[in-house]
Formats: sequence, structure tokens, C-alpha cells
Amino acid sequence: MGWAIALHGGAGDIPLNLPPERREPREAALRHCLDIGVRELENYPHFNAGKGSVLTSDGTVEMEACIMDGRTKKCGAVSGLTTVVNAISLARLVMEKTPHIYLAFDGAEAFAREQGVETTDKSHFVTSENIERLKQAKEANRVQIDYTQPIPKEPTKETTVADGDSQIGTVGCVAVDNQGNLATATSTGGLVNKMVGRIGDTPIIGAGTYANSLCAVSATGRGESIMRATVARDVAALMEYKGFSLEEAAAYVVGECAPKGTAGLVAVSAKGEVTMQFNTTGMFRACATEDGYSEIAIWPSV
Repeated sequence: MGWAIALHGGAGDIPLNLPPERREPREAALRHCLDIGVRELENYPHFNAGKGSVLTSDGTVEMEACIMDGRTKKCGAVSGLTTVVNAISLARLVMEKTPHIYLAFDGAEAFAREQGVETTDKSHFVTSENIERLKQAKEANRVQIDYTQPIPKEPTKETTVADGDSQIGTVGCVAVDNQGNLATATSTGGLVNKMVGRIGDTPIIGAGTYANSLCAVSATGRGESIMRATVARDVAALMEYKGFSLEEAAAYVVGECAPKGTAGLVAVSAKGEVTMQFNTTGMFRACATEDGYSEIAIWPSV
């Protein structure tokens, strides 16, 4: 048994010819955040969370996040945030300071002000890059996951993967300490061109985020598919009820339960095992363990 940590920065149709100026900052952010966690990932505009959150169909930001303690099963979730700098910090306060699990929209914003959480003007999150992403999504008449390259107006067979979306986004972190205590946290801006008020898998316990005494899981991808498959909880359930290893459980859920091209996850077990699974072209991911192993990768390892 030993500590382990794993991060993701989104799964999807990440092109193999991803330009270095888009790839390298994300890899550097993952490397840096192995020492810090998901809150720091919210501060990088290269990921779809916090500063980098994508825009709704109205050109606004609605961020969401979730955190869960595997030992106690305490958890906190928030949705519909428009001014909170670090959504995951507010989710933790919901877990620690309220009798509830989930706060959203005006109620969540009011709680943030009450708790003195750092907030900023809504315009802070509306970047020129995300305005362009929304414009392209509207032109293509698509609701889509954050992407790294413009969508061709007339996609060819070579570029049409996972409904033509080029996808990255949601950030997440799972960790286990030397005593086998597990925790998970996930944060996202949602889908480009999503309807105002849409809530995805990230703040849904058991869908995008889950931890118990056996494992901690953070998922990423197309939220509606992840919710239908209860991805995070199913990994834990297969370990609990079927005796699967962490690797076996994650591989089964990603390979058999979630439709191809829609999901990825990072997970750690109480034994210090790590797995990073996805059924998309790639997933920005990183991990480190007490025995000295570390990995930062995007596409499948060969």
C-alpha cells in the first residue's frame, strides 16, 4: 500500500497532429498539478474548467464541480456557477459546512458570498478563444465537448470521429494516501453551446465522480452518456460485488458500458493502484505513485 495520484484534463477526439502550442501547455499543466490537484487545473485556461470554461448557447459560463471523501462518503457538489473562481473550493465547503450535498445556481452563488469564497466578474471567464469556439459550434449546429481544432464546415471521413467533435475538457483528480484513504474531485465548464441550465455528469455522485473505501473515480467525456452508464459508481460496484481488480473494473465500464467515443476516467484503489482508461481517441492524463512511477500522456500507450 502507498500513495498515488492521477489527473485528467479531458477525453475525446484529440487529433494525433495536435499542434505543439496546444499540446505542450496542457502537458506542462498536468505535470505541475501532480503536486497540487484539481483546484490548480481550474486556473489554467487550457482546460474546460474555471478560467477555461466553455460557453452556453447564450454566451455565458455555468461551471460545476464535485468532491467526495471515500472514507466517510461525504461529498459536495455545485452547478450553475458564474462568478466563483474555483468551483471545486465551493463544492468542498458544501461538503464541510452544510447539511446538503448539492447547491446550484443562485443558491450556490449566495453560499459562495456568505463563505467569502473568491469571486470575480462574469467577464473573467469569457475568453476570445471560447467566444470563437461557441461561434463555430453554432455554425455547425452542435452541442459539443471542448475541442482543440476548428471543426471543418464539411467534415471528411478522416476528421469525423465521435460525431465530428474534437474533444477535451473536464478536469479531475483522484488520490489515495498511505493509509488507504481515497478522495476524488472533478470540475468542468460543461459543453460548448449547451442549453442554459444544463447539468452534466461531473456533479452527479456515481456518474462523473465517486469514491468509497475501495476506489476513487473521476470521469470525463460526454456527460449524458456517462450519466446513463453511471460510470464512476459502476467501477466501484464491480470491485465490491464482483471482486474485479481496479484495472478490470475500469476497463469493463469504459469498454462495455459507455458508448465508444464518449468516456474516459482516472481511478486509484485503496491499495495504491492506478488506472487511466478511455474509449476515445485520447485523454489528457497524468499519474504518480509512491514507488516512483509517473506518466504524462495523451494518446494510447504503445
